[in-house]
Amino acid sequence: MKFTAQQIAGMLNGSIEGNDTVEVSALSKIEEGKPGTLTFLSNPKYTQYIYSTQASIAIVSKAFEAEQALPSTLTLVRVDDPYACFAKLLEAYDQLRKPQPGIHASAQIDASAEVPSNAHIGAGAVISAGVKLGENVIVSAQVFIGEGVRIGSNTYLHPGVKIYRDCVIGDQCTLHAGVVIGADGFGFAPQADNQYSKVPQIGNVVIEDRVEIGANTSIDRATLGSTFIRRGVKLDNLIQVGHNVEIGENTVIAAQTGIAGSSKIGANCMIGGQVGIAGHISIANGCKIAAQSGISASMLKEGTVVQGSPALEIMDFKKAYIVYRRLPEWAARIEALEKSSKN
Repeated sequence: MKFTAQQIAGMLNGSIEGNDTVEVSALSKIEEGKPGTLTFLSNPKYTQYIYSTQASIAIVSKAFEAEQALPSTLTLVRVDDPYACFAKLLEAYDQLRKPQPGIHASAQIDASAEVPSNAHIGAGAVISAGVKLGENVIVSAQVFIGEGVRIGSNTYLHPGVKIYRDCVIGDQCTLHAGVVIGADGFGFAPQADNQYSKVPQIGNVVIEDRVEIGANTSIDRATLGSTFIRRGVKLDNLIQVGHNVEIGENTVIAAQTGIAGSSKIGANCMIGGQVGIAGHISIANGCKIAAQSGISASMLKEGTVVQGSPALEIMDFKKAYIVYRRLPEWAARIEALEKSSKN
């Protein structure tokens, strides 16, 4: 689709400086702008590029003043906040690219499933008995939805998502490619002969509204009850969430983090990549955990910041790290003292 500078200015409540009929059909970074694309200037570090960009339209601040001649092919759209306006356009562009309603001929849908007429069901998707889909749901190619699953309105399941039986997913959620919801939790009971007996996992996973889950992340079903992902949670790619875990509202977790079973993470927490969290512990609201930290005990004080493995409060970690960095120096001094004492 093509949009004119006039249409874009209307969407953003901006003013035009240049050709109001120039058209764009794609978005670009300012340093990589090409004819027919729209870009923006927000960070002053990138100002130099506006004098050479080949983009057709640039969103700039109302306060922007050019210090040299701009390209003759460049039209400016002046707004109060270029970054926020460009983000708004990105969202609109993303919405336009979403699949349109319809059911692919190769999709398999059980007769008892409830699928609204405005849903998109992609090629090879499987929707099992008793499934209920909300309005405007997008079920991409090769998605599997197990028996009794409930999915809210405006949720987007990208290709290859697998949702096991009886799980619940809220409104406005996004599950990226390869996400697995509701596989069995890791439950095995040791036997006298050193073998392990599987403990049946008969619970489910409940994902509330506005949750986004990155590619190939796995969330295990509960042994009993539910594994809970509360509203507004954002999970990166390649995260493992164990059975009966609860992640509080608006918590964000970066890639390759692993959370063992039955741990409870509070609201508004920030957890870095490759963090390991042991089972059956609690993390209070607002805590921050630095990348590659190991959490083996509960964090009961709200707003605590930790780093390291095993994790220490951030100031203690920094003090300990100063000592750690000097260990080679001290070791050399001790060795020198030992040699001098022998002489």
